[in-house]
Amino acid sequence: MEKILVSACLLGKPVRYDGGDKAVASEILAVWQAQGRVIGLCPEVEAGLPVPRPPAEIERGGSADAVLAGRAQVVEDNGRDISDAFVAGARRALVTAQRHACRYALLTDGSPSCGSSFIYDGSFTGVRRDGIGVVTALLRQNGIEVFSQDQIGDLAKRVEANT
Repeated sequence: MEKILVSACLLGKPVRYDGGDKAVASEILAVWQAQGRVIGLCPEVEAGLPVPRPPAEIERGGSADAVLAGRAQVVEDNGRDISDAFVAGARRALVTAQRHACRYALLTDGSPSCGSSFIYDGSFTGVRRDGIGVVTALLRQNGIEVFSQDQIGDLAKRVEANT
């Protein structure tokens, strides 16, 4: 049975930077959970970041690939560089996905870790930009397809097509 790596916050776990969650009410996700397909994980918590924690964004002009290569930073709104924690969390997510033979991940869009179509622009003003998070970049570099919470239907079709 195909396992799917899923952001813990989408499963209702209060692990987000603000201590909240982004629980998704999805019949598809509920079925996958009941089937034991879901591997829940919060890469930021796995890396030792506290809950709650200051908001963080990839610096202006930076990319997830550049963060992984050490050429850009993930910074908190107070300016503190927490890139090492984000890279460590991405590595833990990859190890977990590989251990469970996950070919797919369902991650929280907008996150500097898990974003798969957009992230925030590094100004901490709520401005979105096209881009991906550090976990998404590392998973994709290793052949794992990443979908956002708004793409559960698309993910279900991919899983079904490869079953």
